[in-house]
Amino acid sequence: MRGLTFVVPTMVRSLASQSPNLVIRLSRDGNWTQRIPGIMGPDNSYFYFGPEHSPGYIMYGNNLITLPMAHLSRQQREGSTSRYFTAQSGKIYKWRISPQRMECMDGRACICVWEMFSTSEHEFDARVTLSPVAMTLVTEIMTTLILNRMYLASGW
Repeated sequence: MRGLTFVVPTMVRSLASQSPNLVIRLSRDGNWTQRIPGIMGPDNSYFYFGPEHSPGYIMYGNNLITLPMAHLSRQQREGSTSRYFTAQSGKIYKWRISPQRMECMDGRACICVWEMFSTSEHEFDARVTLSPVAMTLVTEIMTTLILNRMYLASGW
């Protein structure tokens, strides 16, 4: 995939609250945002977890609409490794998921690739490559990428 590969932080995770349940804020890095043209959408997303870190819901920016985590990483067929999410625009995107690589698809076009490195020769453990088209929904893409990684790690 031809696109933009970033070696600087694009998103920053921070703890927003721990009581009564865990809340994590995902924010676009301000320096990165200023250097990349065409970035649109919310600056932040919030992961509100249920009791004992169970799946809860996601909220984008200051929007009062909440989306169940399961809705942002849903299967269309039993046993499928693909997961789907609906963007705030109403458009449906698909993640092709494997433990070492994930691809976000807009129809037949790949708009984001996450790859884990198998060796320690790289400065980072993984790389995200975003197509220019992905800049219009980068926060939603990164939110669902992290959510899918959580689903894999926790077995939700």
